[in-house]
Amino acid sequence: MNKEIPKTTKVVVIGGGVVGCSVAYHLAKFGWKDTILLERDQLTSGTTWHAAGLVSQLGPSAAITKIRKYTLDLYKELERKVDHSAGLRLNGALSIAETKGRWQELQRQATTAQLYDVDVRILNKDQIKKDYPIINTDDVVGGILMPGDGAADPSGVTHMLAKAARMEGAKIFEKSPVEEILTKNGKISGVKVNGKEIDCEYIVLASGMWSRQIAQKLGVSVPLYPAEHFYIITEPIDDLSKTLPVVRDFDNRTYIKEDAGKILVGIFEGNSIPAWNKTNKVPENFSFGEFQENFEHFEPYLESAVKRFPILETAGIRKFFSGPESFTPDTNALLGEVPEIKNFFVCCGLNSVGIGTGGGVGKVTAEWLINGHINEDIFSYDIKRFQKFHSELGFIKKRITESLGDLYGMHWPFKQHKTSRNVKTLPYHDELKSFGACFGVSGGYERPMWFALDGEISNYEYSYNYQNWYPSAEYETSNTVKNVGLFDLTAFSKFEIKSEKAHNELQRICTANIKKEAGRCTYTQMLNSDGGIETDLTVVCVNENHFRIFSSAATRERDKFHIRKHLSKEIELIDITDEYCVFGLFGPKSRQLIKTISKDNFENDNFKFGTAKYITIDGSKIWAQRLSYVGELGYELYVDFKDAKKIYDLLIEKGKNFNLSNCGMHALDIMRMESGFLHWGHDISPEENQYQAGLSFTISNKKGVDFIGKKALEKIKKEKTKSRFAMFTLEKSEPGKPLLLHDEPIYLEDKIIGRSTSGNYSFNFKKNLVFGYIENDTPDEELESKKLYIEVEKKKYSIILQKKALKQTDFKNL
Repeated sequence: MNKEIPKTTKVVVIGGGVVGCSVAYHLAKFGWKDTILLERDQLTSGTTWHAAGLVSQLGPSAAITKIRKYTLDLYKELERKVDHSAGLRLNGALSIAETKGRWQELQRQATTAQLYDVDVRILNKDQIKKDYPIINTDDVVGGILMPGDGAADPSGVTHMLAKAARMEGAKIFEKSPVEEILTKNGKISGVKVNGKEIDCEYIVLASGMWSRQIAQKLGVSVPLYPAEHFYIITEPIDDLSKTLPVVRDFDNRTYIKEDAGKILVGIFEGNSIPAWNKTNKVPENFSFGEFQENFEHFEPYLESAVKRFPILETAGIRKFFSGPESFTPDTNALLGEVPEIKNFFVCCGLNSVGIGTGGGVGKVTAEWLINGHINEDIFSYDIKRFQKFHSELGFIKKRITESLGDLYGMHWPFKQHKTSRNVKTLPYHDELKSFGACFGVSGGYERPMWFALDGEISNYEYSYNYQNWYPSAEYETSNTVKNVGLFDLTAFSKFEIKSEKAHNELQRICTANIKKEAGRCTYTQMLNSDGGIETDLTVVCVNENHFRIFSSAATRERDKFHIRKHLSKEIELIDITDEYCVFGLFGPKSRQLIKTISKDNFENDNFKFGTAKYITIDGSKIWAQRLSYVGELGYELYVDFKDAKKIYDLLIEKGKNFNLSNCGMHALDIMRMESGFLHWGHDISPEENQYQAGLSFTISNKKGVDFIGKKALEKIKKEKTKSRFAMFTLEKSEPGKPLLLHDEPIYLEDKIIGRSTSGNYSFNFKKNLVFGYIENDTPDEELESKKLYIEVEKKKYSIILQKKALKQTDFKNL
């Protein structure tokens, strides 16, 4: 143990749980030896010490699966390397289903696992009963067994990582509470601990359930809050198998594992209890504490566990545990640099999977600090997916009553949260509702996903097959192609730069040649230094020194952070997202409609595709852009919030003469796929580059600017990329048969050659559409001459390569 804390260091890691120790280890291992970890009490105090310790390799995406697989491999390696036990007991993990929907979900997981070389075996109820007679399978449909999974000892893992960190040169100090985080000019400068200051360049906040309130003191938003988490441990049970796998009984919200001759039963209930409800604050001195027993809350789940494991009926309870565990709004971790303070990173909010992902998130965080970016698609873990309001008590406390249960709840496609809704509503929200809007949340806004047809109820009926909103999507997409559709695009992110240097700056951070003629639009990407796609956006020149930037709703904070990070200090990026409502008016009759409400000239010669200008509608000055994400003639209208309801009402009233229909985001997504348009976060991410994504047309080598990522692109162009973007349709297409989503294996004959990234059913073309990436060394001729398949729920479906998008639109001549 190091006795004296140094006065200066490169990195301070705050928190000595499994995550903090992992971050310290990886930073030191990767070369940043000047790393210290400060723990306010003892290692594991807080939540790590009482974790159930489950480890699982398969995650909901490729990047998260890599994190989990790496974690397990690291624990195995370090046990040998540092001679310290992690307490690994890899008896496997068995997930069981008793409903059709859950069985479909598990089979989809088993199908996806093939992409990442995770051993998953599908078992029917008879096989489960034969292999594990202790389990009651009367109501079981089936299960999936992951033989390589199991559990670890939380204390053993943490102290093993701490030992490895010290061996690599990191210093760890217990009984060293951080009293204050110090900043200078918006950048980390140090910490104050035990009355002394330590100068540092970086901080990693790995303080678990304390992270929100620590960050709040600096005006930093970290959206997590602890809930009460429960499990029991029985008295010893005679002849209990030591090789019993961890059993996840999702439909009954319980997990069961053998624990030194006893059985541990834990729950992830659907309505959790926020911790410290009276004070709304985690006590600074809470270390190895527990909450009072709440058997009444636990009892219904125990009854389910007894039904599944009848042996529990006669087993005594040795320990009833209730303690805190922090959860985030979407049950995904919080990683990365915060937008408010430079060099301030977080690694927290592990949502009860800290032991199973601790090694991997520590590695990712260390790489993020050292490289300044991550070349993997882990947006679902990036803290910048959230906005300020997500960490406000009123929001986060209500949400975690739901999000804890989401871990074992059904992960339905298109599922929407029920808690903490209507935070941001549109001025015409009630009007949309009256037209049958079913709302989802995007960028914090309540946004129409689809509109119920006459007599229908505007609620999701979740399914892995035919979607109850398909008739609405069919009408909305069809009517947009035949007449005109009105789409709400308000949630799209909007930024503004006003400076004499604005154009030069944009040229430096964008790959395309940014047009500086007033009213000209440029579609482009921004890259990291390795050529990975960081943002996907449109830049519009309002006038000579005035530009606006538009990107997707979900990436608002992330895109803003990336742009600000690379702009010169004297140039200000202004977020104008909440100042304007945006109407997308698309379809062959859109020009006729808009001419009835504005006297401006909308003819093609005067208002060409890819241009923008101010127009006047009912006395309101409106910025109009002739762009279209749905592949039809159309206009994006940027309307001041105060005028938005008036303009919406006018569009609806005048639109009656042109068969205008309200349209939702499902229709938008279907139509963008029909047109071959990619979506950041699904089809492109930092994991891909523009050449493999088919976006080389957005790279300008003529502008003579050494833009960010240019050198990497030049190298990438010379070397053949390993994979390339491709589009497919199902040979036999029918809506919902199967439901195509993402991460489904793509086969050439009997070999997996890629994975899907987006899926939809096109009602206009009567085709199931698939976007994805496939191995680049397979030419189109071979793809066309041999059998191609996509696998969904362990069943293969014939697909056909589409060399071009289903919809080919000549925008310039519309």
